[in-house]
Amino acid sequence: MRPTDLTTPTHFHKVVDCQWACPAHTPVPEYIRLIAAGRYTDAYMINWHSNVFPGILGRTCDRPCEPACRRGRVEEEPVAICRLKRVAADNKEEVLSRMPPVPALKNGKRIACVGAGPASLTVARDLALLGYEVHVYDAEARGGGFMWTQIPRFRLPESVIEEEVGYITGRGGVVTHYNHRVQSLKALLDEGFDAVFVGCGAPRGRELDVPGRQEAAANIHIGIEWLAKVSFGHVERVGKRVIVLGGGNTAMDCCRSARRLGGEDVKVIVRSGFEEMKASPWEKEDAMREGIPILNYLVPKRVLHENGRLTGMVFEKVKAEYDAKGRRNLVPTGEPDVTYDCDDVLVAIGQENAFPWIERDIGLEFDRWGLPKLDPVTLQSTLPNVFFGGDAAFGPKNIIWAVAHGHEAAVSIDLHCRGEDARDRPDPHVRMASQKMGIHEWSYDNDVSIDLRYKVPHVEERLALRDIRVEVELGYDRELAYKEAQRCLNCDVQTVFNAKLCIECDGCVDICPTDCITFTENGEEDDLRTRLKAPAINRSQDLYVADGLKTGRVMVKDEDVCLHCGLCAERCPTGAWDMQKFYLETAKTYANGARACRS
Repeated sequence: MRPTDLTTPTHFHKVVDCQWACPAHTPVPEYIRLIAAGRYTDAYMINWHSNVFPGILGRTCDRPCEPACRRGRVEEEPVAICRLKRVAADNKEEVLSRMPPVPALKNGKRIACVGAGPASLTVARDLALLGYEVHVYDAEARGGGFMWTQIPRFRLPESVIEEEVGYITGRGGVVTHYNHRVQSLKALLDEGFDAVFVGCGAPRGRELDVPGRQEAAANIHIGIEWLAKVSFGHVERVGKRVIVLGGGNTAMDCCRSARRLGGEDVKVIVRSGFEEMKASPWEKEDAMREGIPILNYLVPKRVLHENGRLTGMVFEKVKAEYDAKGRRNLVPTGEPDVTYDCDDVLVAIGQENAFPWIERDIGLEFDRWGLPKLDPVTLQSTLPNVFFGGDAAFGPKNIIWAVAHGHEAAVSIDLHCRGEDARDRPDPHVRMASQKMGIHEWSYDNDVSIDLRYKVPHVEERLALRDIRVEVELGYDRELAYKEAQRCLNCDVQTVFNAKLCIECDGCVDICPTDCITFTENGEEDDLRTRLKAPAINRSQDLYVADGLKTGRVMVKDEDVCLHCGLCAERCPTGAWDMQKFYLETAKTYANGARACRS
């Protein structure tokens, strides 16, 4: 194998598994250490620069970082990364004075953002800081998009949304046009905007197409539309017997909302198996904790009604069968159909994009699924001055993906408005710093905690189910946050090897608790992975290979199982090993250096 090229950030970035997995590449271990040190405002600002909505995401993120967490490889549960983010938001002090100022002198460029959700707001924040005049249009009366309409207040309080949206819309540079539904992209372009960003989400819920649907329409509701009505106070009650169709997070929000609005017998019915449901595991757990059963492998067959009044639904029992390629098919079991009585049905079986306001003769192309044809790197459409992001770009995902799209689109829009190639992406900001304070001392805590994951306290169920606006999760207090933060393995503090200083004493090999270091003859990767002291079986994590040793051998380290404990560096008699903190922040428009900031 070729020696690992440490001049590029990719290798060490991948080693910080949580940051690599985060779509916005938030420096997770850095902010967790700051929380452990009681520096909550500093931790908040690191998050704000990266993911824009720390308080919101600390409550609602889909947590792609946590399945990747290295802690999850040595015990059952990863570090509670998401809930620690909320700790920074809940305990921060004043932050406005620490945010980059919005230039009073504008650069003469005007940008339109369609939709006031997380993707558009991220674009607005990033570009406003460069002096762009950004106009945000939304049909609702306030900013936040589906963070307002689809996430219930018992998960995300109104005050948190208002605060973090306000950090974007209330500091200048952003002009909001609420209660304003854009009816024509052509008309918007005719207003002379230099670029348009489309971040209107996937606003159409999929319909239920079974016999009896139309006859009982008064009590069959599309999930996302029903949640929006609940959020704005237009729906305050629901029938006592409620069926929720669907297995995603929207279905979980629907069933839990229904319990708070008078539903006594609320059940979720899903066509797939429990493990195949798209809902996050913790969302399913929260629903079941509140007494809501989840019934699987049942396919809607027909709606029962009497004189236009919904009375129940009939379901067919199915099972999963797999073909030779592993593709799943749901086939009837042959058992009798199942009937459930109900007063209301909430349909949460998926969402779709809807662009009736985009003319099809202006040069913007769509694929066969109705999604815009985009450059996946720049998010630029076939109409060069129109960009997409969030659910509007690639279909429904989550807030953190929308934020990531917003950052990338803002970079693209900035380059486009400067007449430069939008594919010429700026490099991330990278910093490496030794943590050495003495022969056997480090400036970070490398004493690995043996504690299991700490549970987040909840409001008593009798209080939670009484009021839909009572936040269910209380969050960690400072003491619990400190204990949970201590579970972080500091994956960003990297073991950096200098072959010229190595005397090949094998002291590091002997002391390594996970047998991740091997000195051996070089070879092809497939062969080399099998010849290590502990075979490296996870090919998704790269090997660290260094040559230049006097014997001609190579040092090979399996990054997958390293605990970053620093014992190798403490044991090394020559200082060939060093523990260096790796910090990476992806490029933002307002932090791209001279090129982005020149007038």
